[in-house]
Amino acid sequence: MENNETNLSFEGLHTRNKHIGRYDFAQLIKTHPDLNLHLFLNKAGEKSIDFSNPIAVKALNKALLMHFYNLEYWNIPKSNLCPPIPGRAEYIHHIADLLAASNGGVVPTGNAVRILDIGVGANCIYPIIGNHEYGWTFVGTEVDKQSLLSVETILSKNPKLKENVTVRFNDNKRHALKYMLESEEVFDFVICNPPFHSSAEEAAKGSLRKSKNLGQKVADKPVLNFSGQNNELWCEGGELGFLTNMIYESVHFKSQCKWFSAIVSKKTNLKPLYKQMKKVEVKNSTTLHLTNGNKTTQIICWQF
Repeated sequence: MENNETNLSFEGLHTRNKHIGRYDFAQLIKTHPDLNLHLFLNKAGEKSIDFSNPIAVKALNKALLMHFYNLEYWNIPKSNLCPPIPGRAEYIHHIADLLAASNGGVVPTGNAVRILDIGVGANCIYPIIGNHEYGWTFVGTEVDKQSLLSVETILSKNPKLKENVTVRFNDNKRHALKYMLESEEVFDFVICNPPFHSSAEEAAKGSLRKSKNLGQKVADKPVLNFSGQNNELWCEGGELGFLTNMIYESVHFKSQCKWFSAIVSKKTNLKPLYKQMKKVEVKNSTTLHLTNGNKTTQIICWQF
């Protein structure tokens, strides 16, 4: 079967992204006063935070989530990833557009739209944004028990979120989908932000580069501005191995999932992933190239 592949490129943040423009620190501080402890005037005389400081980054993200997504509580362990909120919102808004394409150009909203988040993480970021923006319901899977406990705590302290988000523990790291779906349930979209390194050593080198890019003085063991523990940062086979397995697995769930998708951090992985899609006879695939400033993110989406 022919694979109809398209590539879509986008410059800047999505028009529905709440984070277009500069941060309004005055408003954010009203929502989360602790953020004020991390503000300083940069060389241009503007308020900012030290983006190489994980505590400051966490405070900013907490303020953004509470201010824009009406959370009553949000926190994560120090060892877990603290994601940049604007970029995570991009993923949600662009898959909303793909869903709209088969819905008369209108983004489907409400709890009838079901999303499966593979590797929901300790931060629960995609369900938070997707439920608030579109009213979607989410099922999040997670291989790490501490991260799962963190999500459950966030849900328990945000009643509206708790009504629309459930989490499941995946005790088999070799499979992203197997055993995670109940026999009769159907999902409109599967989303995934996979571990992108193949070893702890490679993850450490990546963190070192990130620290240098932020102008941070690098010690023998650099502090990570976005933290992250092993399950979030690396897995056997790295990003390519994880996503190759996921594409292969997706064949067995094509009647239960209308769309599959995943972030691809390394452009060199796109070609072999396209080849794997062809092998399993993917009917339609789309690659979203999201560009914001100097950062470009690729998201592969496929359906049968």
